[in-house]
Amino acid sequence: MTLKERITEDMKAAMRARDAARLSAIRLLLAALKQKEVDERVELGDAEVIAIIEKLIKQRRESITQFEAAGRSELVAGEKFEAELLTTYLPQRLGEAEVAQAIQAAIAETGAVSARDMGKVMGLLKSRLAGRADMTQVSALVKARLAG
Repeated sequence: MTLKERITEDMKAAMRARDAARLSAIRLLLAALKQKEVDERVELGDAEVIAIIEKLIKQRRESITQFEAAGRSELVAGEKFEAELLTTYLPQRLGEAEVAQAIQAAIAETGAVSARDMGKVMGLLKSRLAGRADMTQVSALVKARLAG
C-alpha cells in the first residue's frame, strides 16, 4: 500500500469514527497532494508525498510560533494536533549515529573537501534522508564537518 493510499484509508476511518478534527487535517493533506498532482500533471510517489508532508509540518511549526507570540492558545492546540497527525505519515526517524554515518558516506562519495562542495553533499543526502531526518540539522552537521 502506498503512502497516499494509506492516507485515503485513514480519511475513511476518520469519517466512520466521526472524528471531525482528524478528518479535517487529513483532508487538508489530501488537498495539498491533489493540488500538486494537478499542477504538475503527475502521479505522486511516496518520496513526493513525504516532501509535501514535511512542507506542511514546517508550515504548522511556523504557525505555532506566530500564534504563541500572539497569545492564541486555542489556535496553537489545533496546529499542534495537525503537526502531530502529519508526523505519523513520515518514515521512522534516523538516530544521530545513522545520520552521521550517512553524512560521512556522502562526503566520501562526492569527494567533498570544503564548504564549496556542500551543495553536492546536500543534494545526495536530501534524496537519501528525505523524511527520515531534519534536513536543517543535517545541513548544519555537513557544514561543520566540511569546515573543520
